[in-house]
Amino acid sequence: MPYSSNDLSQKLKIQDTAPLAAILVLASLLSGPGMLAQPFDLIIRNGRLLDGSGNPWRRADVAVHQGRIARVGDLSGVAAHRELDVDGLYVAPGFIDVHSHAAAGLASEELSEGRPLLAQGTTTVVVNPDGGGPVDLSAQREALMRHRLGLNVALMVPHGSLRRQVLGMQDRAPTPQELEQMKTLVRQGMQQGAFGLSSGLYYAPGSYATTEEVIELARVAAEFGGLYSSHIRDEADYNIGLVAAVDEVIRIAEEARLPGIVSHIKALGPRVWGFSHAVVQRIERARRRGVQVYADQYPYQASGTGIIGALIPRWALAGGRGALKSVLEEPQQRARLREGVLDNLDRRGGAARLQIRSYRADPSLEGRTLDEVARQRNMAPADLVLQLLGSGDASLVSFNMHPEDVHALMRPDWTMTSSDGGLSSPGAGLPHPRSYGTYPRKIRRYVLEERVVSLAQAIRSMTSLPATVFGMQDRGVVRNEAVADLVVFDLEKIRDRATYQNPHQLSEGMVHVLVNGVLAMHGGEFTGALSGRVLRRNRADLGDKQD
Repeated sequence: MPYSSNDLSQKLKIQDTAPLAAILVLASLLSGPGMLAQPFDLIIRNGRLLDGSGNPWRRADVAVHQGRIARVGDLSGVAAHRELDVDGLYVAPGFIDVHSHAAAGLASEELSEGRPLLAQGTTTVVVNPDGGGPVDLSAQREALMRHRLGLNVALMVPHGSLRRQVLGMQDRAPTPQELEQMKTLVRQGMQQGAFGLSSGLYYAPGSYATTEEVIELARVAAEFGGLYSSHIRDEADYNIGLVAAVDEVIRIAEEARLPGIVSHIKALGPRVWGFSHAVVQRIERARRRGVQVYADQYPYQASGTGIIGALIPRWALAGGRGALKSVLEEPQQRARLREGVLDNLDRRGGAARLQIRSYRADPSLEGRTLDEVARQRNMAPADLVLQLLGSGDASLVSFNMHPEDVHALMRPDWTMTSSDGGLSSPGAGLPHPRSYGTYPRKIRRYVLEERVVSLAQAIRSMTSLPATVFGMQDRGVVRNEAVADLVVFDLEKIRDRATYQNPHQLSEGMVHVLVNGVLAMHGGEFTGALSGRVLRRNRADLGDKQD
């Protein structure tokens, strides 16, 4: 929500000052070797600085010049072309979302500015999670920059997509030649600037891969200093179980010798509530023996996926959509499928916990639970699922997490914050509210209200920790020479407004957002600036010229 003139008069003073006297003062102050002999582009004055390290806030000014942080500290008497007095507000590094589905939206002309993300303070997103996304990262980079970007994007190599390209939807191990093809695709992706390998071992066709297959591919990513991030094989008790699935990430990270991330970590469904403590113990034990294991988490008790992902057994998906159609049409196979759907409904706590958020075949169902629709149609929920599936997949919100598990998985110092959100126009169904509210929600609910983590720890989980894990040099911190991705927010006003019934609502409380040193939000208003870049692994500059 834009700030009123009264709000701004109290908390925002803008001065465009570059008189000769100020320049002379600056020249005398900055006459040391390698220092600027001209005014800075911008000074953010009097802020409460949370530098991303996890330290508590301190009073400091921040100077920005040519896209980078030039000085941090007391800059009294130092001049700049523009000054922002942010007394009473908090200054932090821009938030880095390590698990985002926003790539398609950002590649569109309509959504390339990324306003729902900027309003949360997000300045960088990591895309192609869960093993999904394009195999040709050069083409994706080009598509993302076609209309320019409002924020930065980092790419991952998607295991599921490259497996589908080589093996289709076949439920089998690759031949040696096919494995080499996949390794070549990983190598090409890493050479094109990817930050690592992502997998979705819960989803088909990633679920058809053995651990050994993934280790071989992860080793290629490791050659380039990349990492491995996984939607684990099981977050409940669908197959190998939650704890064993976390162990699989640990094994892959250990044997491939690269950092491993348990994506959007959770204990999904009543059958595994309380398992968070065992998961934490497993990761802590692995880290003690030297394995680099991390996790990311969104601050919600509901997950989001599709009917196929949540309720359809993987055996029914082998062979692709045509094979699934045959299963639905053959009576014995359909009966077997219905039994699997029944079990999965129970696993997620029942049809009343599953809300339809997007269904193109009948948008009138959006926002209603499977239980509600089944009752209205006088049919069993499992039969409704098969009926809906016959007309195409529907996306769901699944209310399946226990608050104590959310808290237990949020507290460790190896847990990063992520959204798992996308980017869509207001007319495109009901997205999970995490697409609009993740970062303000964590601060408002889990820092200020429930006091699960401190403000400094929450900011660290959104900034320096993800930057360190992903090897984003010179981002995620407020220090000299770091890239000037910065946020200024009002702690009293920061909050998420998106709900499950009305998710298309921007978060509040962000006053200024800088992306690569350019104001993308100013005084609570979007500037329309498109200063984002597609980042490359192991690059410390502001990106390629063509980006």
